[in-house]
Amino acid sequence: MSKKEELYVRKIKNGTVIDHIAAGLSLEVLKILKINRRGEDVVSVAMNVPSKKYGKKDVVKIENRELKPEEVDKIALIAPKATINIIRDYEVFEKKKVKLPDTIKGILKCNNPSCISNMREPIEPTFNVEHMEPVRLRCHYCNRFMEREDILQQF
Repeated sequence: MSKKEELYVRKIKNGTVIDHIAAGLSLEVLKILKINRRGEDVVSVAMNVPSKKYGKKDVVKIENRELKPEEVDKIALIAPKATINIIRDYEVFEKKKVKLPDTIKGILKCNNPSCISNMREPIEPTFNVEHMEPVRLRCHYCNRFMEREDILQQF
């Protein structure tokens, strides 16, 4: 590291670093993870950090917490280019890109109130991924489209 370069946020001993979040979406990631000012988690957020690959990005560091698979799936819905770094003893133990599956089940509700998945039928809401970036989903039952803004409203 050159003398001109510096860390925006200190290293963490154990926990998770969510990197390559699209600029401006880190607060939405916090909502997904149910992190708020009343919580116990030590969280660092860097917004609009310069990125060689994307121009700008956001980064979230959560100390002493590793994400559950369902949390990673939710993050993929709004930040499909994000990477999840598991940190143990100040070192990257595991690094993986989030993966938006072809089909999303049981995470979201259809935004069409008349959709059969919103009725009292025992049907799990299911969406087909039509486009990855920006995210665009299509309800399996009524064919209604959902985009990032629709998804964000559910978290």
